[in-house]
Amino acid sequence: MVFLNRISMKSGPLPNGYPFTLPVIEAFAPIEFRSAVTFLVGENGSGKSTLLEAIAVGLKCPNVGAQDVGREPMLNEARKLAQHLTFSRRKHPRNKLFFRAEDAIGFTRRVSSELSELDEISEDFNKDLSGYGRTLAMGAVAGQRHAFTSRYGEKPDGKSHGEWFLEVMQSRIHRNGLYLLDEPETPLSPIRQLSLLSMIRSMAAQNCQFIIATHSPILMALPDAEILQFDNRITSVPWDQVEHVEITKAFLNDPASFLRHL
Repeated sequence: MVFLNRISMKSGPLPNGYPFTLPVIEAFAPIEFRSAVTFLVGENGSGKSTLLEAIAVGLKCPNVGAQDVGREPMLNEARKLAQHLTFSRRKHPRNKLFFRAEDAIGFTRRVSSELSELDEISEDFNKDLSGYGRTLAMGAVAGQRHAFTSRYGEKPDGKSHGEWFLEVMQSRIHRNGLYLLDEPETPLSPIRQLSLLSMIRSMAAQNCQFIIATHSPILMALPDAEILQFDNRITSVPWDQVEHVEITKAFLNDPASFLRHL
């Protein structure tokens, strides 16, 4: 399923300054999304994450992070870009999600803080209330706490980033959804990247669309996915012609030749 099928730049001159000075933005041509899974690849600073963030802002995607996309200070530049983009959709997804791997710590802390606060409220209700009122109040708090723990576990900060990430993906990715992931491989071992790859493939078959900024040759290898490479412009490339893939292959075939030049 493809919900977002096209992004184009509005007519008129672009502002000065970042991110409008990025080569891919200065030379921006409409992007057509033809596959249920699209990978955005390129060097750091090429603009792939900035564009992904602008999509998240423009579509008002919920953010798995410390703050939502409308208030997150680190998305100020993306908000500027989003104002100059037009998003064309075939239909609206039932679910949306934006996730940056770097937000994992902030979000984990937020969930842990919410659980601690609910525990304190419950203790106060137990001391200050009585009878049926106490039962109702404590039941409401217990319900909120159960909603958190059923989704994120009793101790979300007691897990590795990789474990937490995969559990969040499993709990938040549902059929008929649009999901924007920024470098999801960051906290994952190669084995767990394969687990994520399997999850993405399974959910793409259940009417989900994924747009993923990544450096991972493992994720990029997903069959039937489209790979958009960010250089001076954005072009569609096959997996075996992606620079990250070529370098990784060459290094694994002959690491000594690379290490001699370091």
